[in-house]
Amino acid sequence: MANDFINGKKNNKKGYRFLLSLNEEQKLAKAQILENDVSIILGKAGSGKTLLACQIALHGLLEKRYTKIVITRPTISKEDLGHLPGNMEEKMSPWVAPIYGNMHQLLRKERVEAMISKGQIEIVPVSYMRGRTFLNSCVIVDECQNLDHEQTLMILQRIGLHSKMMFCGDTDQVDLKKNGDSGLGFLRNVKNVKGLHTIELLTNHRHPILESILNFYKKHKFNNNNWYLYKNDTVNTLGIIWQQI
Repeated sequence: MANDFINGKKNNKKGYRFLLSLNEEQKLAKAQILENDVSIILGKAGSGKTLLACQIALHGLLEKRYTKIVITRPTISKEDLGHLPGNMEEKMSPWVAPIYGNMHQLLRKERVEAMISKGQIEIVPVSYMRGRTFLNSCVIVDECQNLDHEQTLMILQRIGLHSKMMFCGDTDQVDLKKNGDSGLGFLRNVKNVKGLHTIELLTNHRHPILESILNFYKKHKFNNNNWYLYKNDTVNTLGIIWQQI
């Protein structure tokens, strides 16, 4: 039974079918995440962090392990959304679109929309998290590398009984003014806390060229918005040639 929950049945008597299966790395990660209350899911762009978190959350909701999925995602550091037009869902729409996109890969769009309309999936901007307590909920904190230390701690304090919280992030994609301001750098190194777990996904699920490009960028120095190419540096892989001249 536990194995069924990890892998997810394609057809079952409860009336749902996942459209996309997890790979072996994601299945192993899911098994570990299910054993913990707070999980930090790390990985490069395209590693499937958010997809995995969405699958765990949707599966838990469908199996009635949770009564609600809560989604939060930083916009710009400490940005106030009050000046934007529309209701809260409309204000957050550009930022949560990637999460909904992952959910639509896993379940029929109509099924996801029905969950949203019933209040089973709730969007909560970071600036509206304070004071909340999430009970019987699965909380997805996406792009968490763009939370500062205070925001990260504040969100951690929202977890209530019978809930799970997943932080998805990549320390190489920090959009804050200073990388050191990111709360993920500290959170990922928290040790010896029972129920808190960090896992890193390594498999690239996007175009094969991406991994080579990311490795090339990471190799070079970044300072004051300038990227430095050293003499004779060349990347030539799967359709891209870039050389200093």
